[in-house]
Order: sequence, then structure tokens, then C-alpha cells
Amino acid sequence: MASLRDRRVLARLSLCLLAIVVLSGVVQAWKTPFAWRQGDRPAQGILATVDFQRINTRETDRRREQSAERVPLHFRREDLQKDMLTDELRADFLTIAESTSLEALTDEIKEVFGLLSAADTDDREADSRASTPEARYETLRRLVRAADQSTEGVTEQARIERVAGLLAEFQQILRVIDRPGIIDPEAVARRQLSAGQRLAIEADEGDAPIVAGVGDVDLPTMMKPGGRIAAAWETVPLLATIRPSIESWLNARVEHTLTYDRPRTLEALRAARDNVDVVYEKWYQGQILVGPGELIGAEEIELLRDEYNEAEKQVPVYQRLIRTGTVLLMMIVLAVINGAYLARNERGLTQSYSRLSIYLGSMILAVGVGCWATQTPVLRAEVVPVVVMAMIFAVAYNQIMGALTAMTISLLVTLATSGELTDLVVLISVSATAVIMLSSVPSRSTLIKAGFVTGVAFFVVDCGMGVLDSQSLEINWSDGRLLAEAFKGAAWSLGAGFLVAGSLPFIERAFGVVTDISLLEMSDISHPLLQELVRRAPGTYNHSISVATIAETAAESIGANGLLVRVGAYFHDIGKMLKPEYFVENMTEGMKSRHDDLAPAMSTLIIIGHVKDGVDLALEHHLPQPIIDFIEQHHGTTLVQYFYHAARKQAEKNTDHRTDAEESSFRYPGPKPQTKEAGVMMLSDAVESASRTLSEPTPRRIETLVHKITMDKLLDGQFEESPLTLSEIHTIEESLTQSLIAIYHGRIKYPEQRSA
Repeated sequence: MASLRDRRVLARLSLCLLAIVVLSGVVQAWKTPFAWRQGDRPAQGILATVDFQRINTRETDRRREQSAERVPLHFRREDLQKDMLTDELRADFLTIAESTSLEALTDEIKEVFGLLSAADTDDREADSRASTPEARYETLRRLVRAADQSTEGVTEQARIERVAGLLAEFQQILRVIDRPGIIDPEAVARRQLSAGQRLAIEADEGDAPIVAGVGDVDLPTMMKPGGRIAAAWETVPLLATIRPSIESWLNARVEHTLTYDRPRTLEALRAARDNVDVVYEKWYQGQILVGPGELIGAEEIELLRDEYNEAEKQVPVYQRLIRTGTVLLMMIVLAVINGAYLARNERGLTQSYSRLSIYLGSMILAVGVGCWATQTPVLRAEVVPVVVMAMIFAVAYNQIMGALTAMTISLLVTLATSGELTDLVVLISVSATAVIMLSSVPSRSTLIKAGFVTGVAFFVVDCGMGVLDSQSLEINWSDGRLLAEAFKGAAWSLGAGFLVAGSLPFIERAFGVVTDISLLEMSDISHPLLQELVRRAPGTYNHSISVATIAETAAESIGANGLLVRVGAYFHDIGKMLKPEYFVENMTEGMKSRHDDLAPAMSTLIIIGHVKDGVDLALEHHLPQPIIDFIEQHHGTTLVQYFYHAARKQAEKNTDHRTDAEESSFRYPGPKPQTKEAGVMMLSDAVESASRTLSEPTPRRIETLVHKITMDKLLDGQFEESPLTLSEIHTIEESLTQSLIAIYHGRIKYPEQRSA
């Protein structure tokens, strides 16, 4: 047994050592912490400790952007539908030729050829070569009908040849337009492209892109004087006579042939930026990185981090080993302090691998989150894990454990990050405030109130430390950063209260504890198990209520959790509802006991069985583990004396059945009470049941009964595994005596009762 116990102790110590090793990795024990934070104002300034070079981000980015600005936008070109446009123009020419007047044309034809009146053209600029729509129409009609020839009669063949000639010249214009292409005017406006913006136009696959300006592919710009199309009019004498009409037709009928190639453009921009060499700047040891009292901004923090990284590279291995060993030694000291308290006051946690693992895991998680949060300039929320852990352990266990855990986390986070005494004072102050507010948690609003008060404490302490650390208060108040950081920390503290309040059910399940909030909810007699107990075993229910009343007072007299004892008393005998008729409190006068027909050993099995049945019912209804512990431990390993003595009498009469009266067979399986509350429950249950057997429950007889039962349990070793002291047991005995005397106090008989 001793070797088994030693192995268990060794396993727990190994688990703690593993946690220390993991924590050393979380805090990066081999590295000096990077102490500076954005928003700090170093009073003495900061000098470079080593020579280093760093990338000049601003200059590098400027050169890369310049290179990117020279990259042309990429477009894909599609062939212009020249034949289709030619056929459309032929059809429109025929429509003009067959018309008799301008009014006979449709609005569409008028619009495409620019033959609308001045009112319809929306102040369109008048062309100097055609003064009015009527004049342009006549010029266009005569040209298409070949009516401008010197011959008196114009044959149909001449008209056909004229149209063919016009279309042939039109093909020349289209060839000029087709390469390099036509851009969508909406794309020009949307991307705000200037006329000089260069474009890389990919025509045929495999060919090199054609580089052109926006003015070379914008159709309206091509038609302006000096544009690509303007020079082509000299080669088309027939079309040149109706140039305004043809330009209007082209603007209306020709669609864009260039499509923006976003992937290719982004690839070209990326390549242009990547081809620019990185620009470095050199810094020397002793050079000023941040001036005295200067605000550390985003650029300064990057400069300081580059200097820190270079300095870390130059640290020799042996110094890293010394630092790691020092940090491990400090963690071991903290572990011994915490472990000594837990081993003495929280044996239920230290003896459970799962609960100990959750405790250590929570510590590691809190330190990790705290280190990450303090390195994030936007968040600076390292107070959250500290306050959350302080609240959780104060609620789940007690205030001392919450304060001790929060102090340990605060110290580790501070040593792993800034190393500043100011940060440590703030974290310890706010966590202590949170713990003080949680002496009891009757409702979830208590946690939120605690978060609010903690936020106020953060604001006051943080501002106070800022004032004490600063030589010039004007700087702190002028930029408002001190107040902003204090308000941010206060908000995080309040948020921690909401976080704990919302996650309370998960906390209870993870740590295997039950809070006062859940206990108050479970104390409602409308609970399904209690309602079933009332229906099936009313005598047991009344017994449970009586035990709850006297046990709560007794628990509070020694500083134990009276509410937990009261709720545990409600459920401690729920297993009796499965066989209620075998228990005396459920038997009515005149009812024959079912044990009369059973052997003492069988009766004992039924009596003892109510513990296992109660545990099964509790698990089925998802009762928390502390309540299940009351069901298992309220009898401990006590002896079922009535049936044990009956079995001994039978064994004395029948020597062949002496083995049937072995004492171990008539004891409850246990375990013995492991907590003060379970010990109070055992005594309360025993004395309440025994007090019902007193024919005349006088104060003297009640006192004698309670003392006898208490001494029997004590001498039987039932309190060996509980933290109850002899003085506390004596206090419990006195409280139970007073409670029973109050219940069985004498009453004055009324006249009607005397005559009866």
C-alpha cells in the first residue's frame, strides 16, 4: 500500500514538473523579454545596445510603388467584327438612299448618323463641315445615291458601285481602329485612366504585348485632331465628305474590343515590386532609438524589435542556459508555494489526476493568453486571463486559492513580458479586488458587479501608477493615452466578469465543483428527484428536510458551506425511493416490517443498497459530483448495528453460520467523509434519525444521545479522512444539540388537550 501511495505521489509530482516545463516554453524562458510597448514614454530614452541593420520599410515601399506605377495595365484584345459592321453600314446606307426626306427616317437612323436636331442632340457640338442636320442628310443621301456624278442619269449600277466604294473605304477605317483595339469608356472613367496611361494589349497568343496609351484605344480620342483615325481620312476621299456622320455612326455601333486582364496585371505589379531591391539602413551601438520622453509609436516599436532580435542573436548559448535554469528555479519556488497550500487545504484537488490536470492546464492557458495579449498593441488585454482565473478559483474553491493563483499568473506574465513593477502592481491589485468581491456568489449578477468594481480598481491603480512613474504630468494628460489605456483595461475587467458569469456552468463541470448559484437552483423542491421522493417515500423526504435544517446550522458554525450541506441533505437519501417500504421512516403504525421475513444479511444488503441506488439516480439526473459525494459518504463505513447484532444472535444459536456474522459484511462500502461538509452530514443524519426513537426527548437526553453518537463515529474512525478537527467536531455536536432541543422543545397543553 505504501509503494502504491508513493507511486501516486510520484505521478502527481511528474505532472507538476511537466507543467513547469511547458510553462517555461510558454514564457520563453531562454529569452530576455521584450519590455517595450506601443504607447510607452521612456523617460531616459532608449539607446541601441548592438550594431544592427534593418530594412527601411518606408523607402523600400516608396521605390516599389514607383516601380509598380510604371507597369502598364494589361488588357486582352478581341478581333473587331469588321464584316458585321460593314453589313450594318450597308443596310443603313440603303435606308438613307431609299428615304425621301429627313423626317422619313427612324429615330435610330437619325441618332447613329448624327442627324438629330440641336434640341435632340443635348447641346452636341456643331461640326464646322456640316452646319445643320438637314444639310448633313442631303450630303449623305446624294453621296450614297451617287447623285453627285456629272451624268444626268444615275443608274442602279452606279449606286451599287458607289456604296461598294464607300464600304471599301470604311474597311480601311476599321483596320485602323482594330489595332491595337478599342477600350470601354466606362472602364476609363471607372479606373480614372489618363490619356497618357500605358496599356499592355495582348493580341495573339505567343506575340509580345502591344504597348499603347489610353488615347490610342479610346474611340472618341482617336477621332479628335491628331488622333489615329484623323490621319486615315486623307486616304478615304469619299467617306471624308461625310466624316461627321461616319464618326457618329462608329461611336454608336462599334463596341469595345479590350477587356481588363486583372490576374495578369496583378502578376506584373507583383513582379515589378519584387524586382526592387530591399533598402537597408544601418544603426550603431549607442545611437538613440527613442528620445527621452518620446512616444513609442508603431514605427518605433518595429525599430526596437529589430534591435532586440539582433541582440538576441548575439547571446551565447551558456547565457541562455543560465537564464532558463533561473526561470525554472523560480517556477519551482512558485510551485512549492502553491503546492504546499493545495496539499494542506485542497487535498481533493491534489489527489485527483483530472482535477489537478485541469488546474495546471488552466494556469498554462492563462499565462499563454496573457503573454499573447500583452504583445498585441490593439488589445493589451493581459488583465483578462488574470481576472478570469482569480474569479474562477475564488468561485470554484475559495478566495485564498483564487488570490494565490492570480498572484502566480500575474508574476509569470509580468516576468515573461515587460518585467515592470507597475504592470505587476496593477495585475495583483485588480485580481485581489475581484477575489475580495466573491466571498459568496448567490447570483450571476454578483460576478458582473465584481467585474465592474474590478474595472474601477484597474482605472484608479493604472492612472495612479502612471502618475507616479511620470516626471511630467502634462505629457500624460495632453495626449490622453494614460486615460485611454486605463479605460481600456477597465472595460476588459468588466468583460471578464461577464465572461465568467456566462461560462459558469462549464466552469462547474470542468472543475467538478458546484457554486452557490447552482445550489440555490437545486434547492428548489420542484426538482424532479425531490418530487419523486415526496411521492414514493414521504417519510424519507421529511427526514431529509429535517437533516438539512440542522446540518446547515452546524456547518455554518464551523465556517463550512452551509448551503452545500443543506442541498446535499435534500438528496442524500434519494436511493430509498426505490425500496421505501424497507426503511422505518416510511412505515406507518400497524404495518409489518418486511425485514421480519428476511435474513439479517439480506436486510443489510437492502439497507446498504440505497447508497448505490442514490448514486445511480444522481448520475441519471446529472447531479454535480459534490452532491453525489454526500450520497456516497454520509454513512462512511459505519456498521449497520441492528442487523449485525441480529446476525450475531443467530450465529450464537447456530454455530454452523458464524461466518454469516462477520462485521465487514455489515458495513457500508464508504468512502469515509472526505470533507468537512460530508462529516457534518454524517453526524446530522445519524442524530436526527436517532432522536426520533426518544420517547421523551428532554434536553438532557438529546445532549446525551448526540454526544454518544458523535463519540461512536469518532472512535470508529469515520473522521480520519476528513479535515475536521476535534474542536470543530465539538462545535458541531453543540450545534446539533441546540437544534434538536429547539425542535423537540416542550409545549404547554391547552385545556382541551388536558381533558382529552
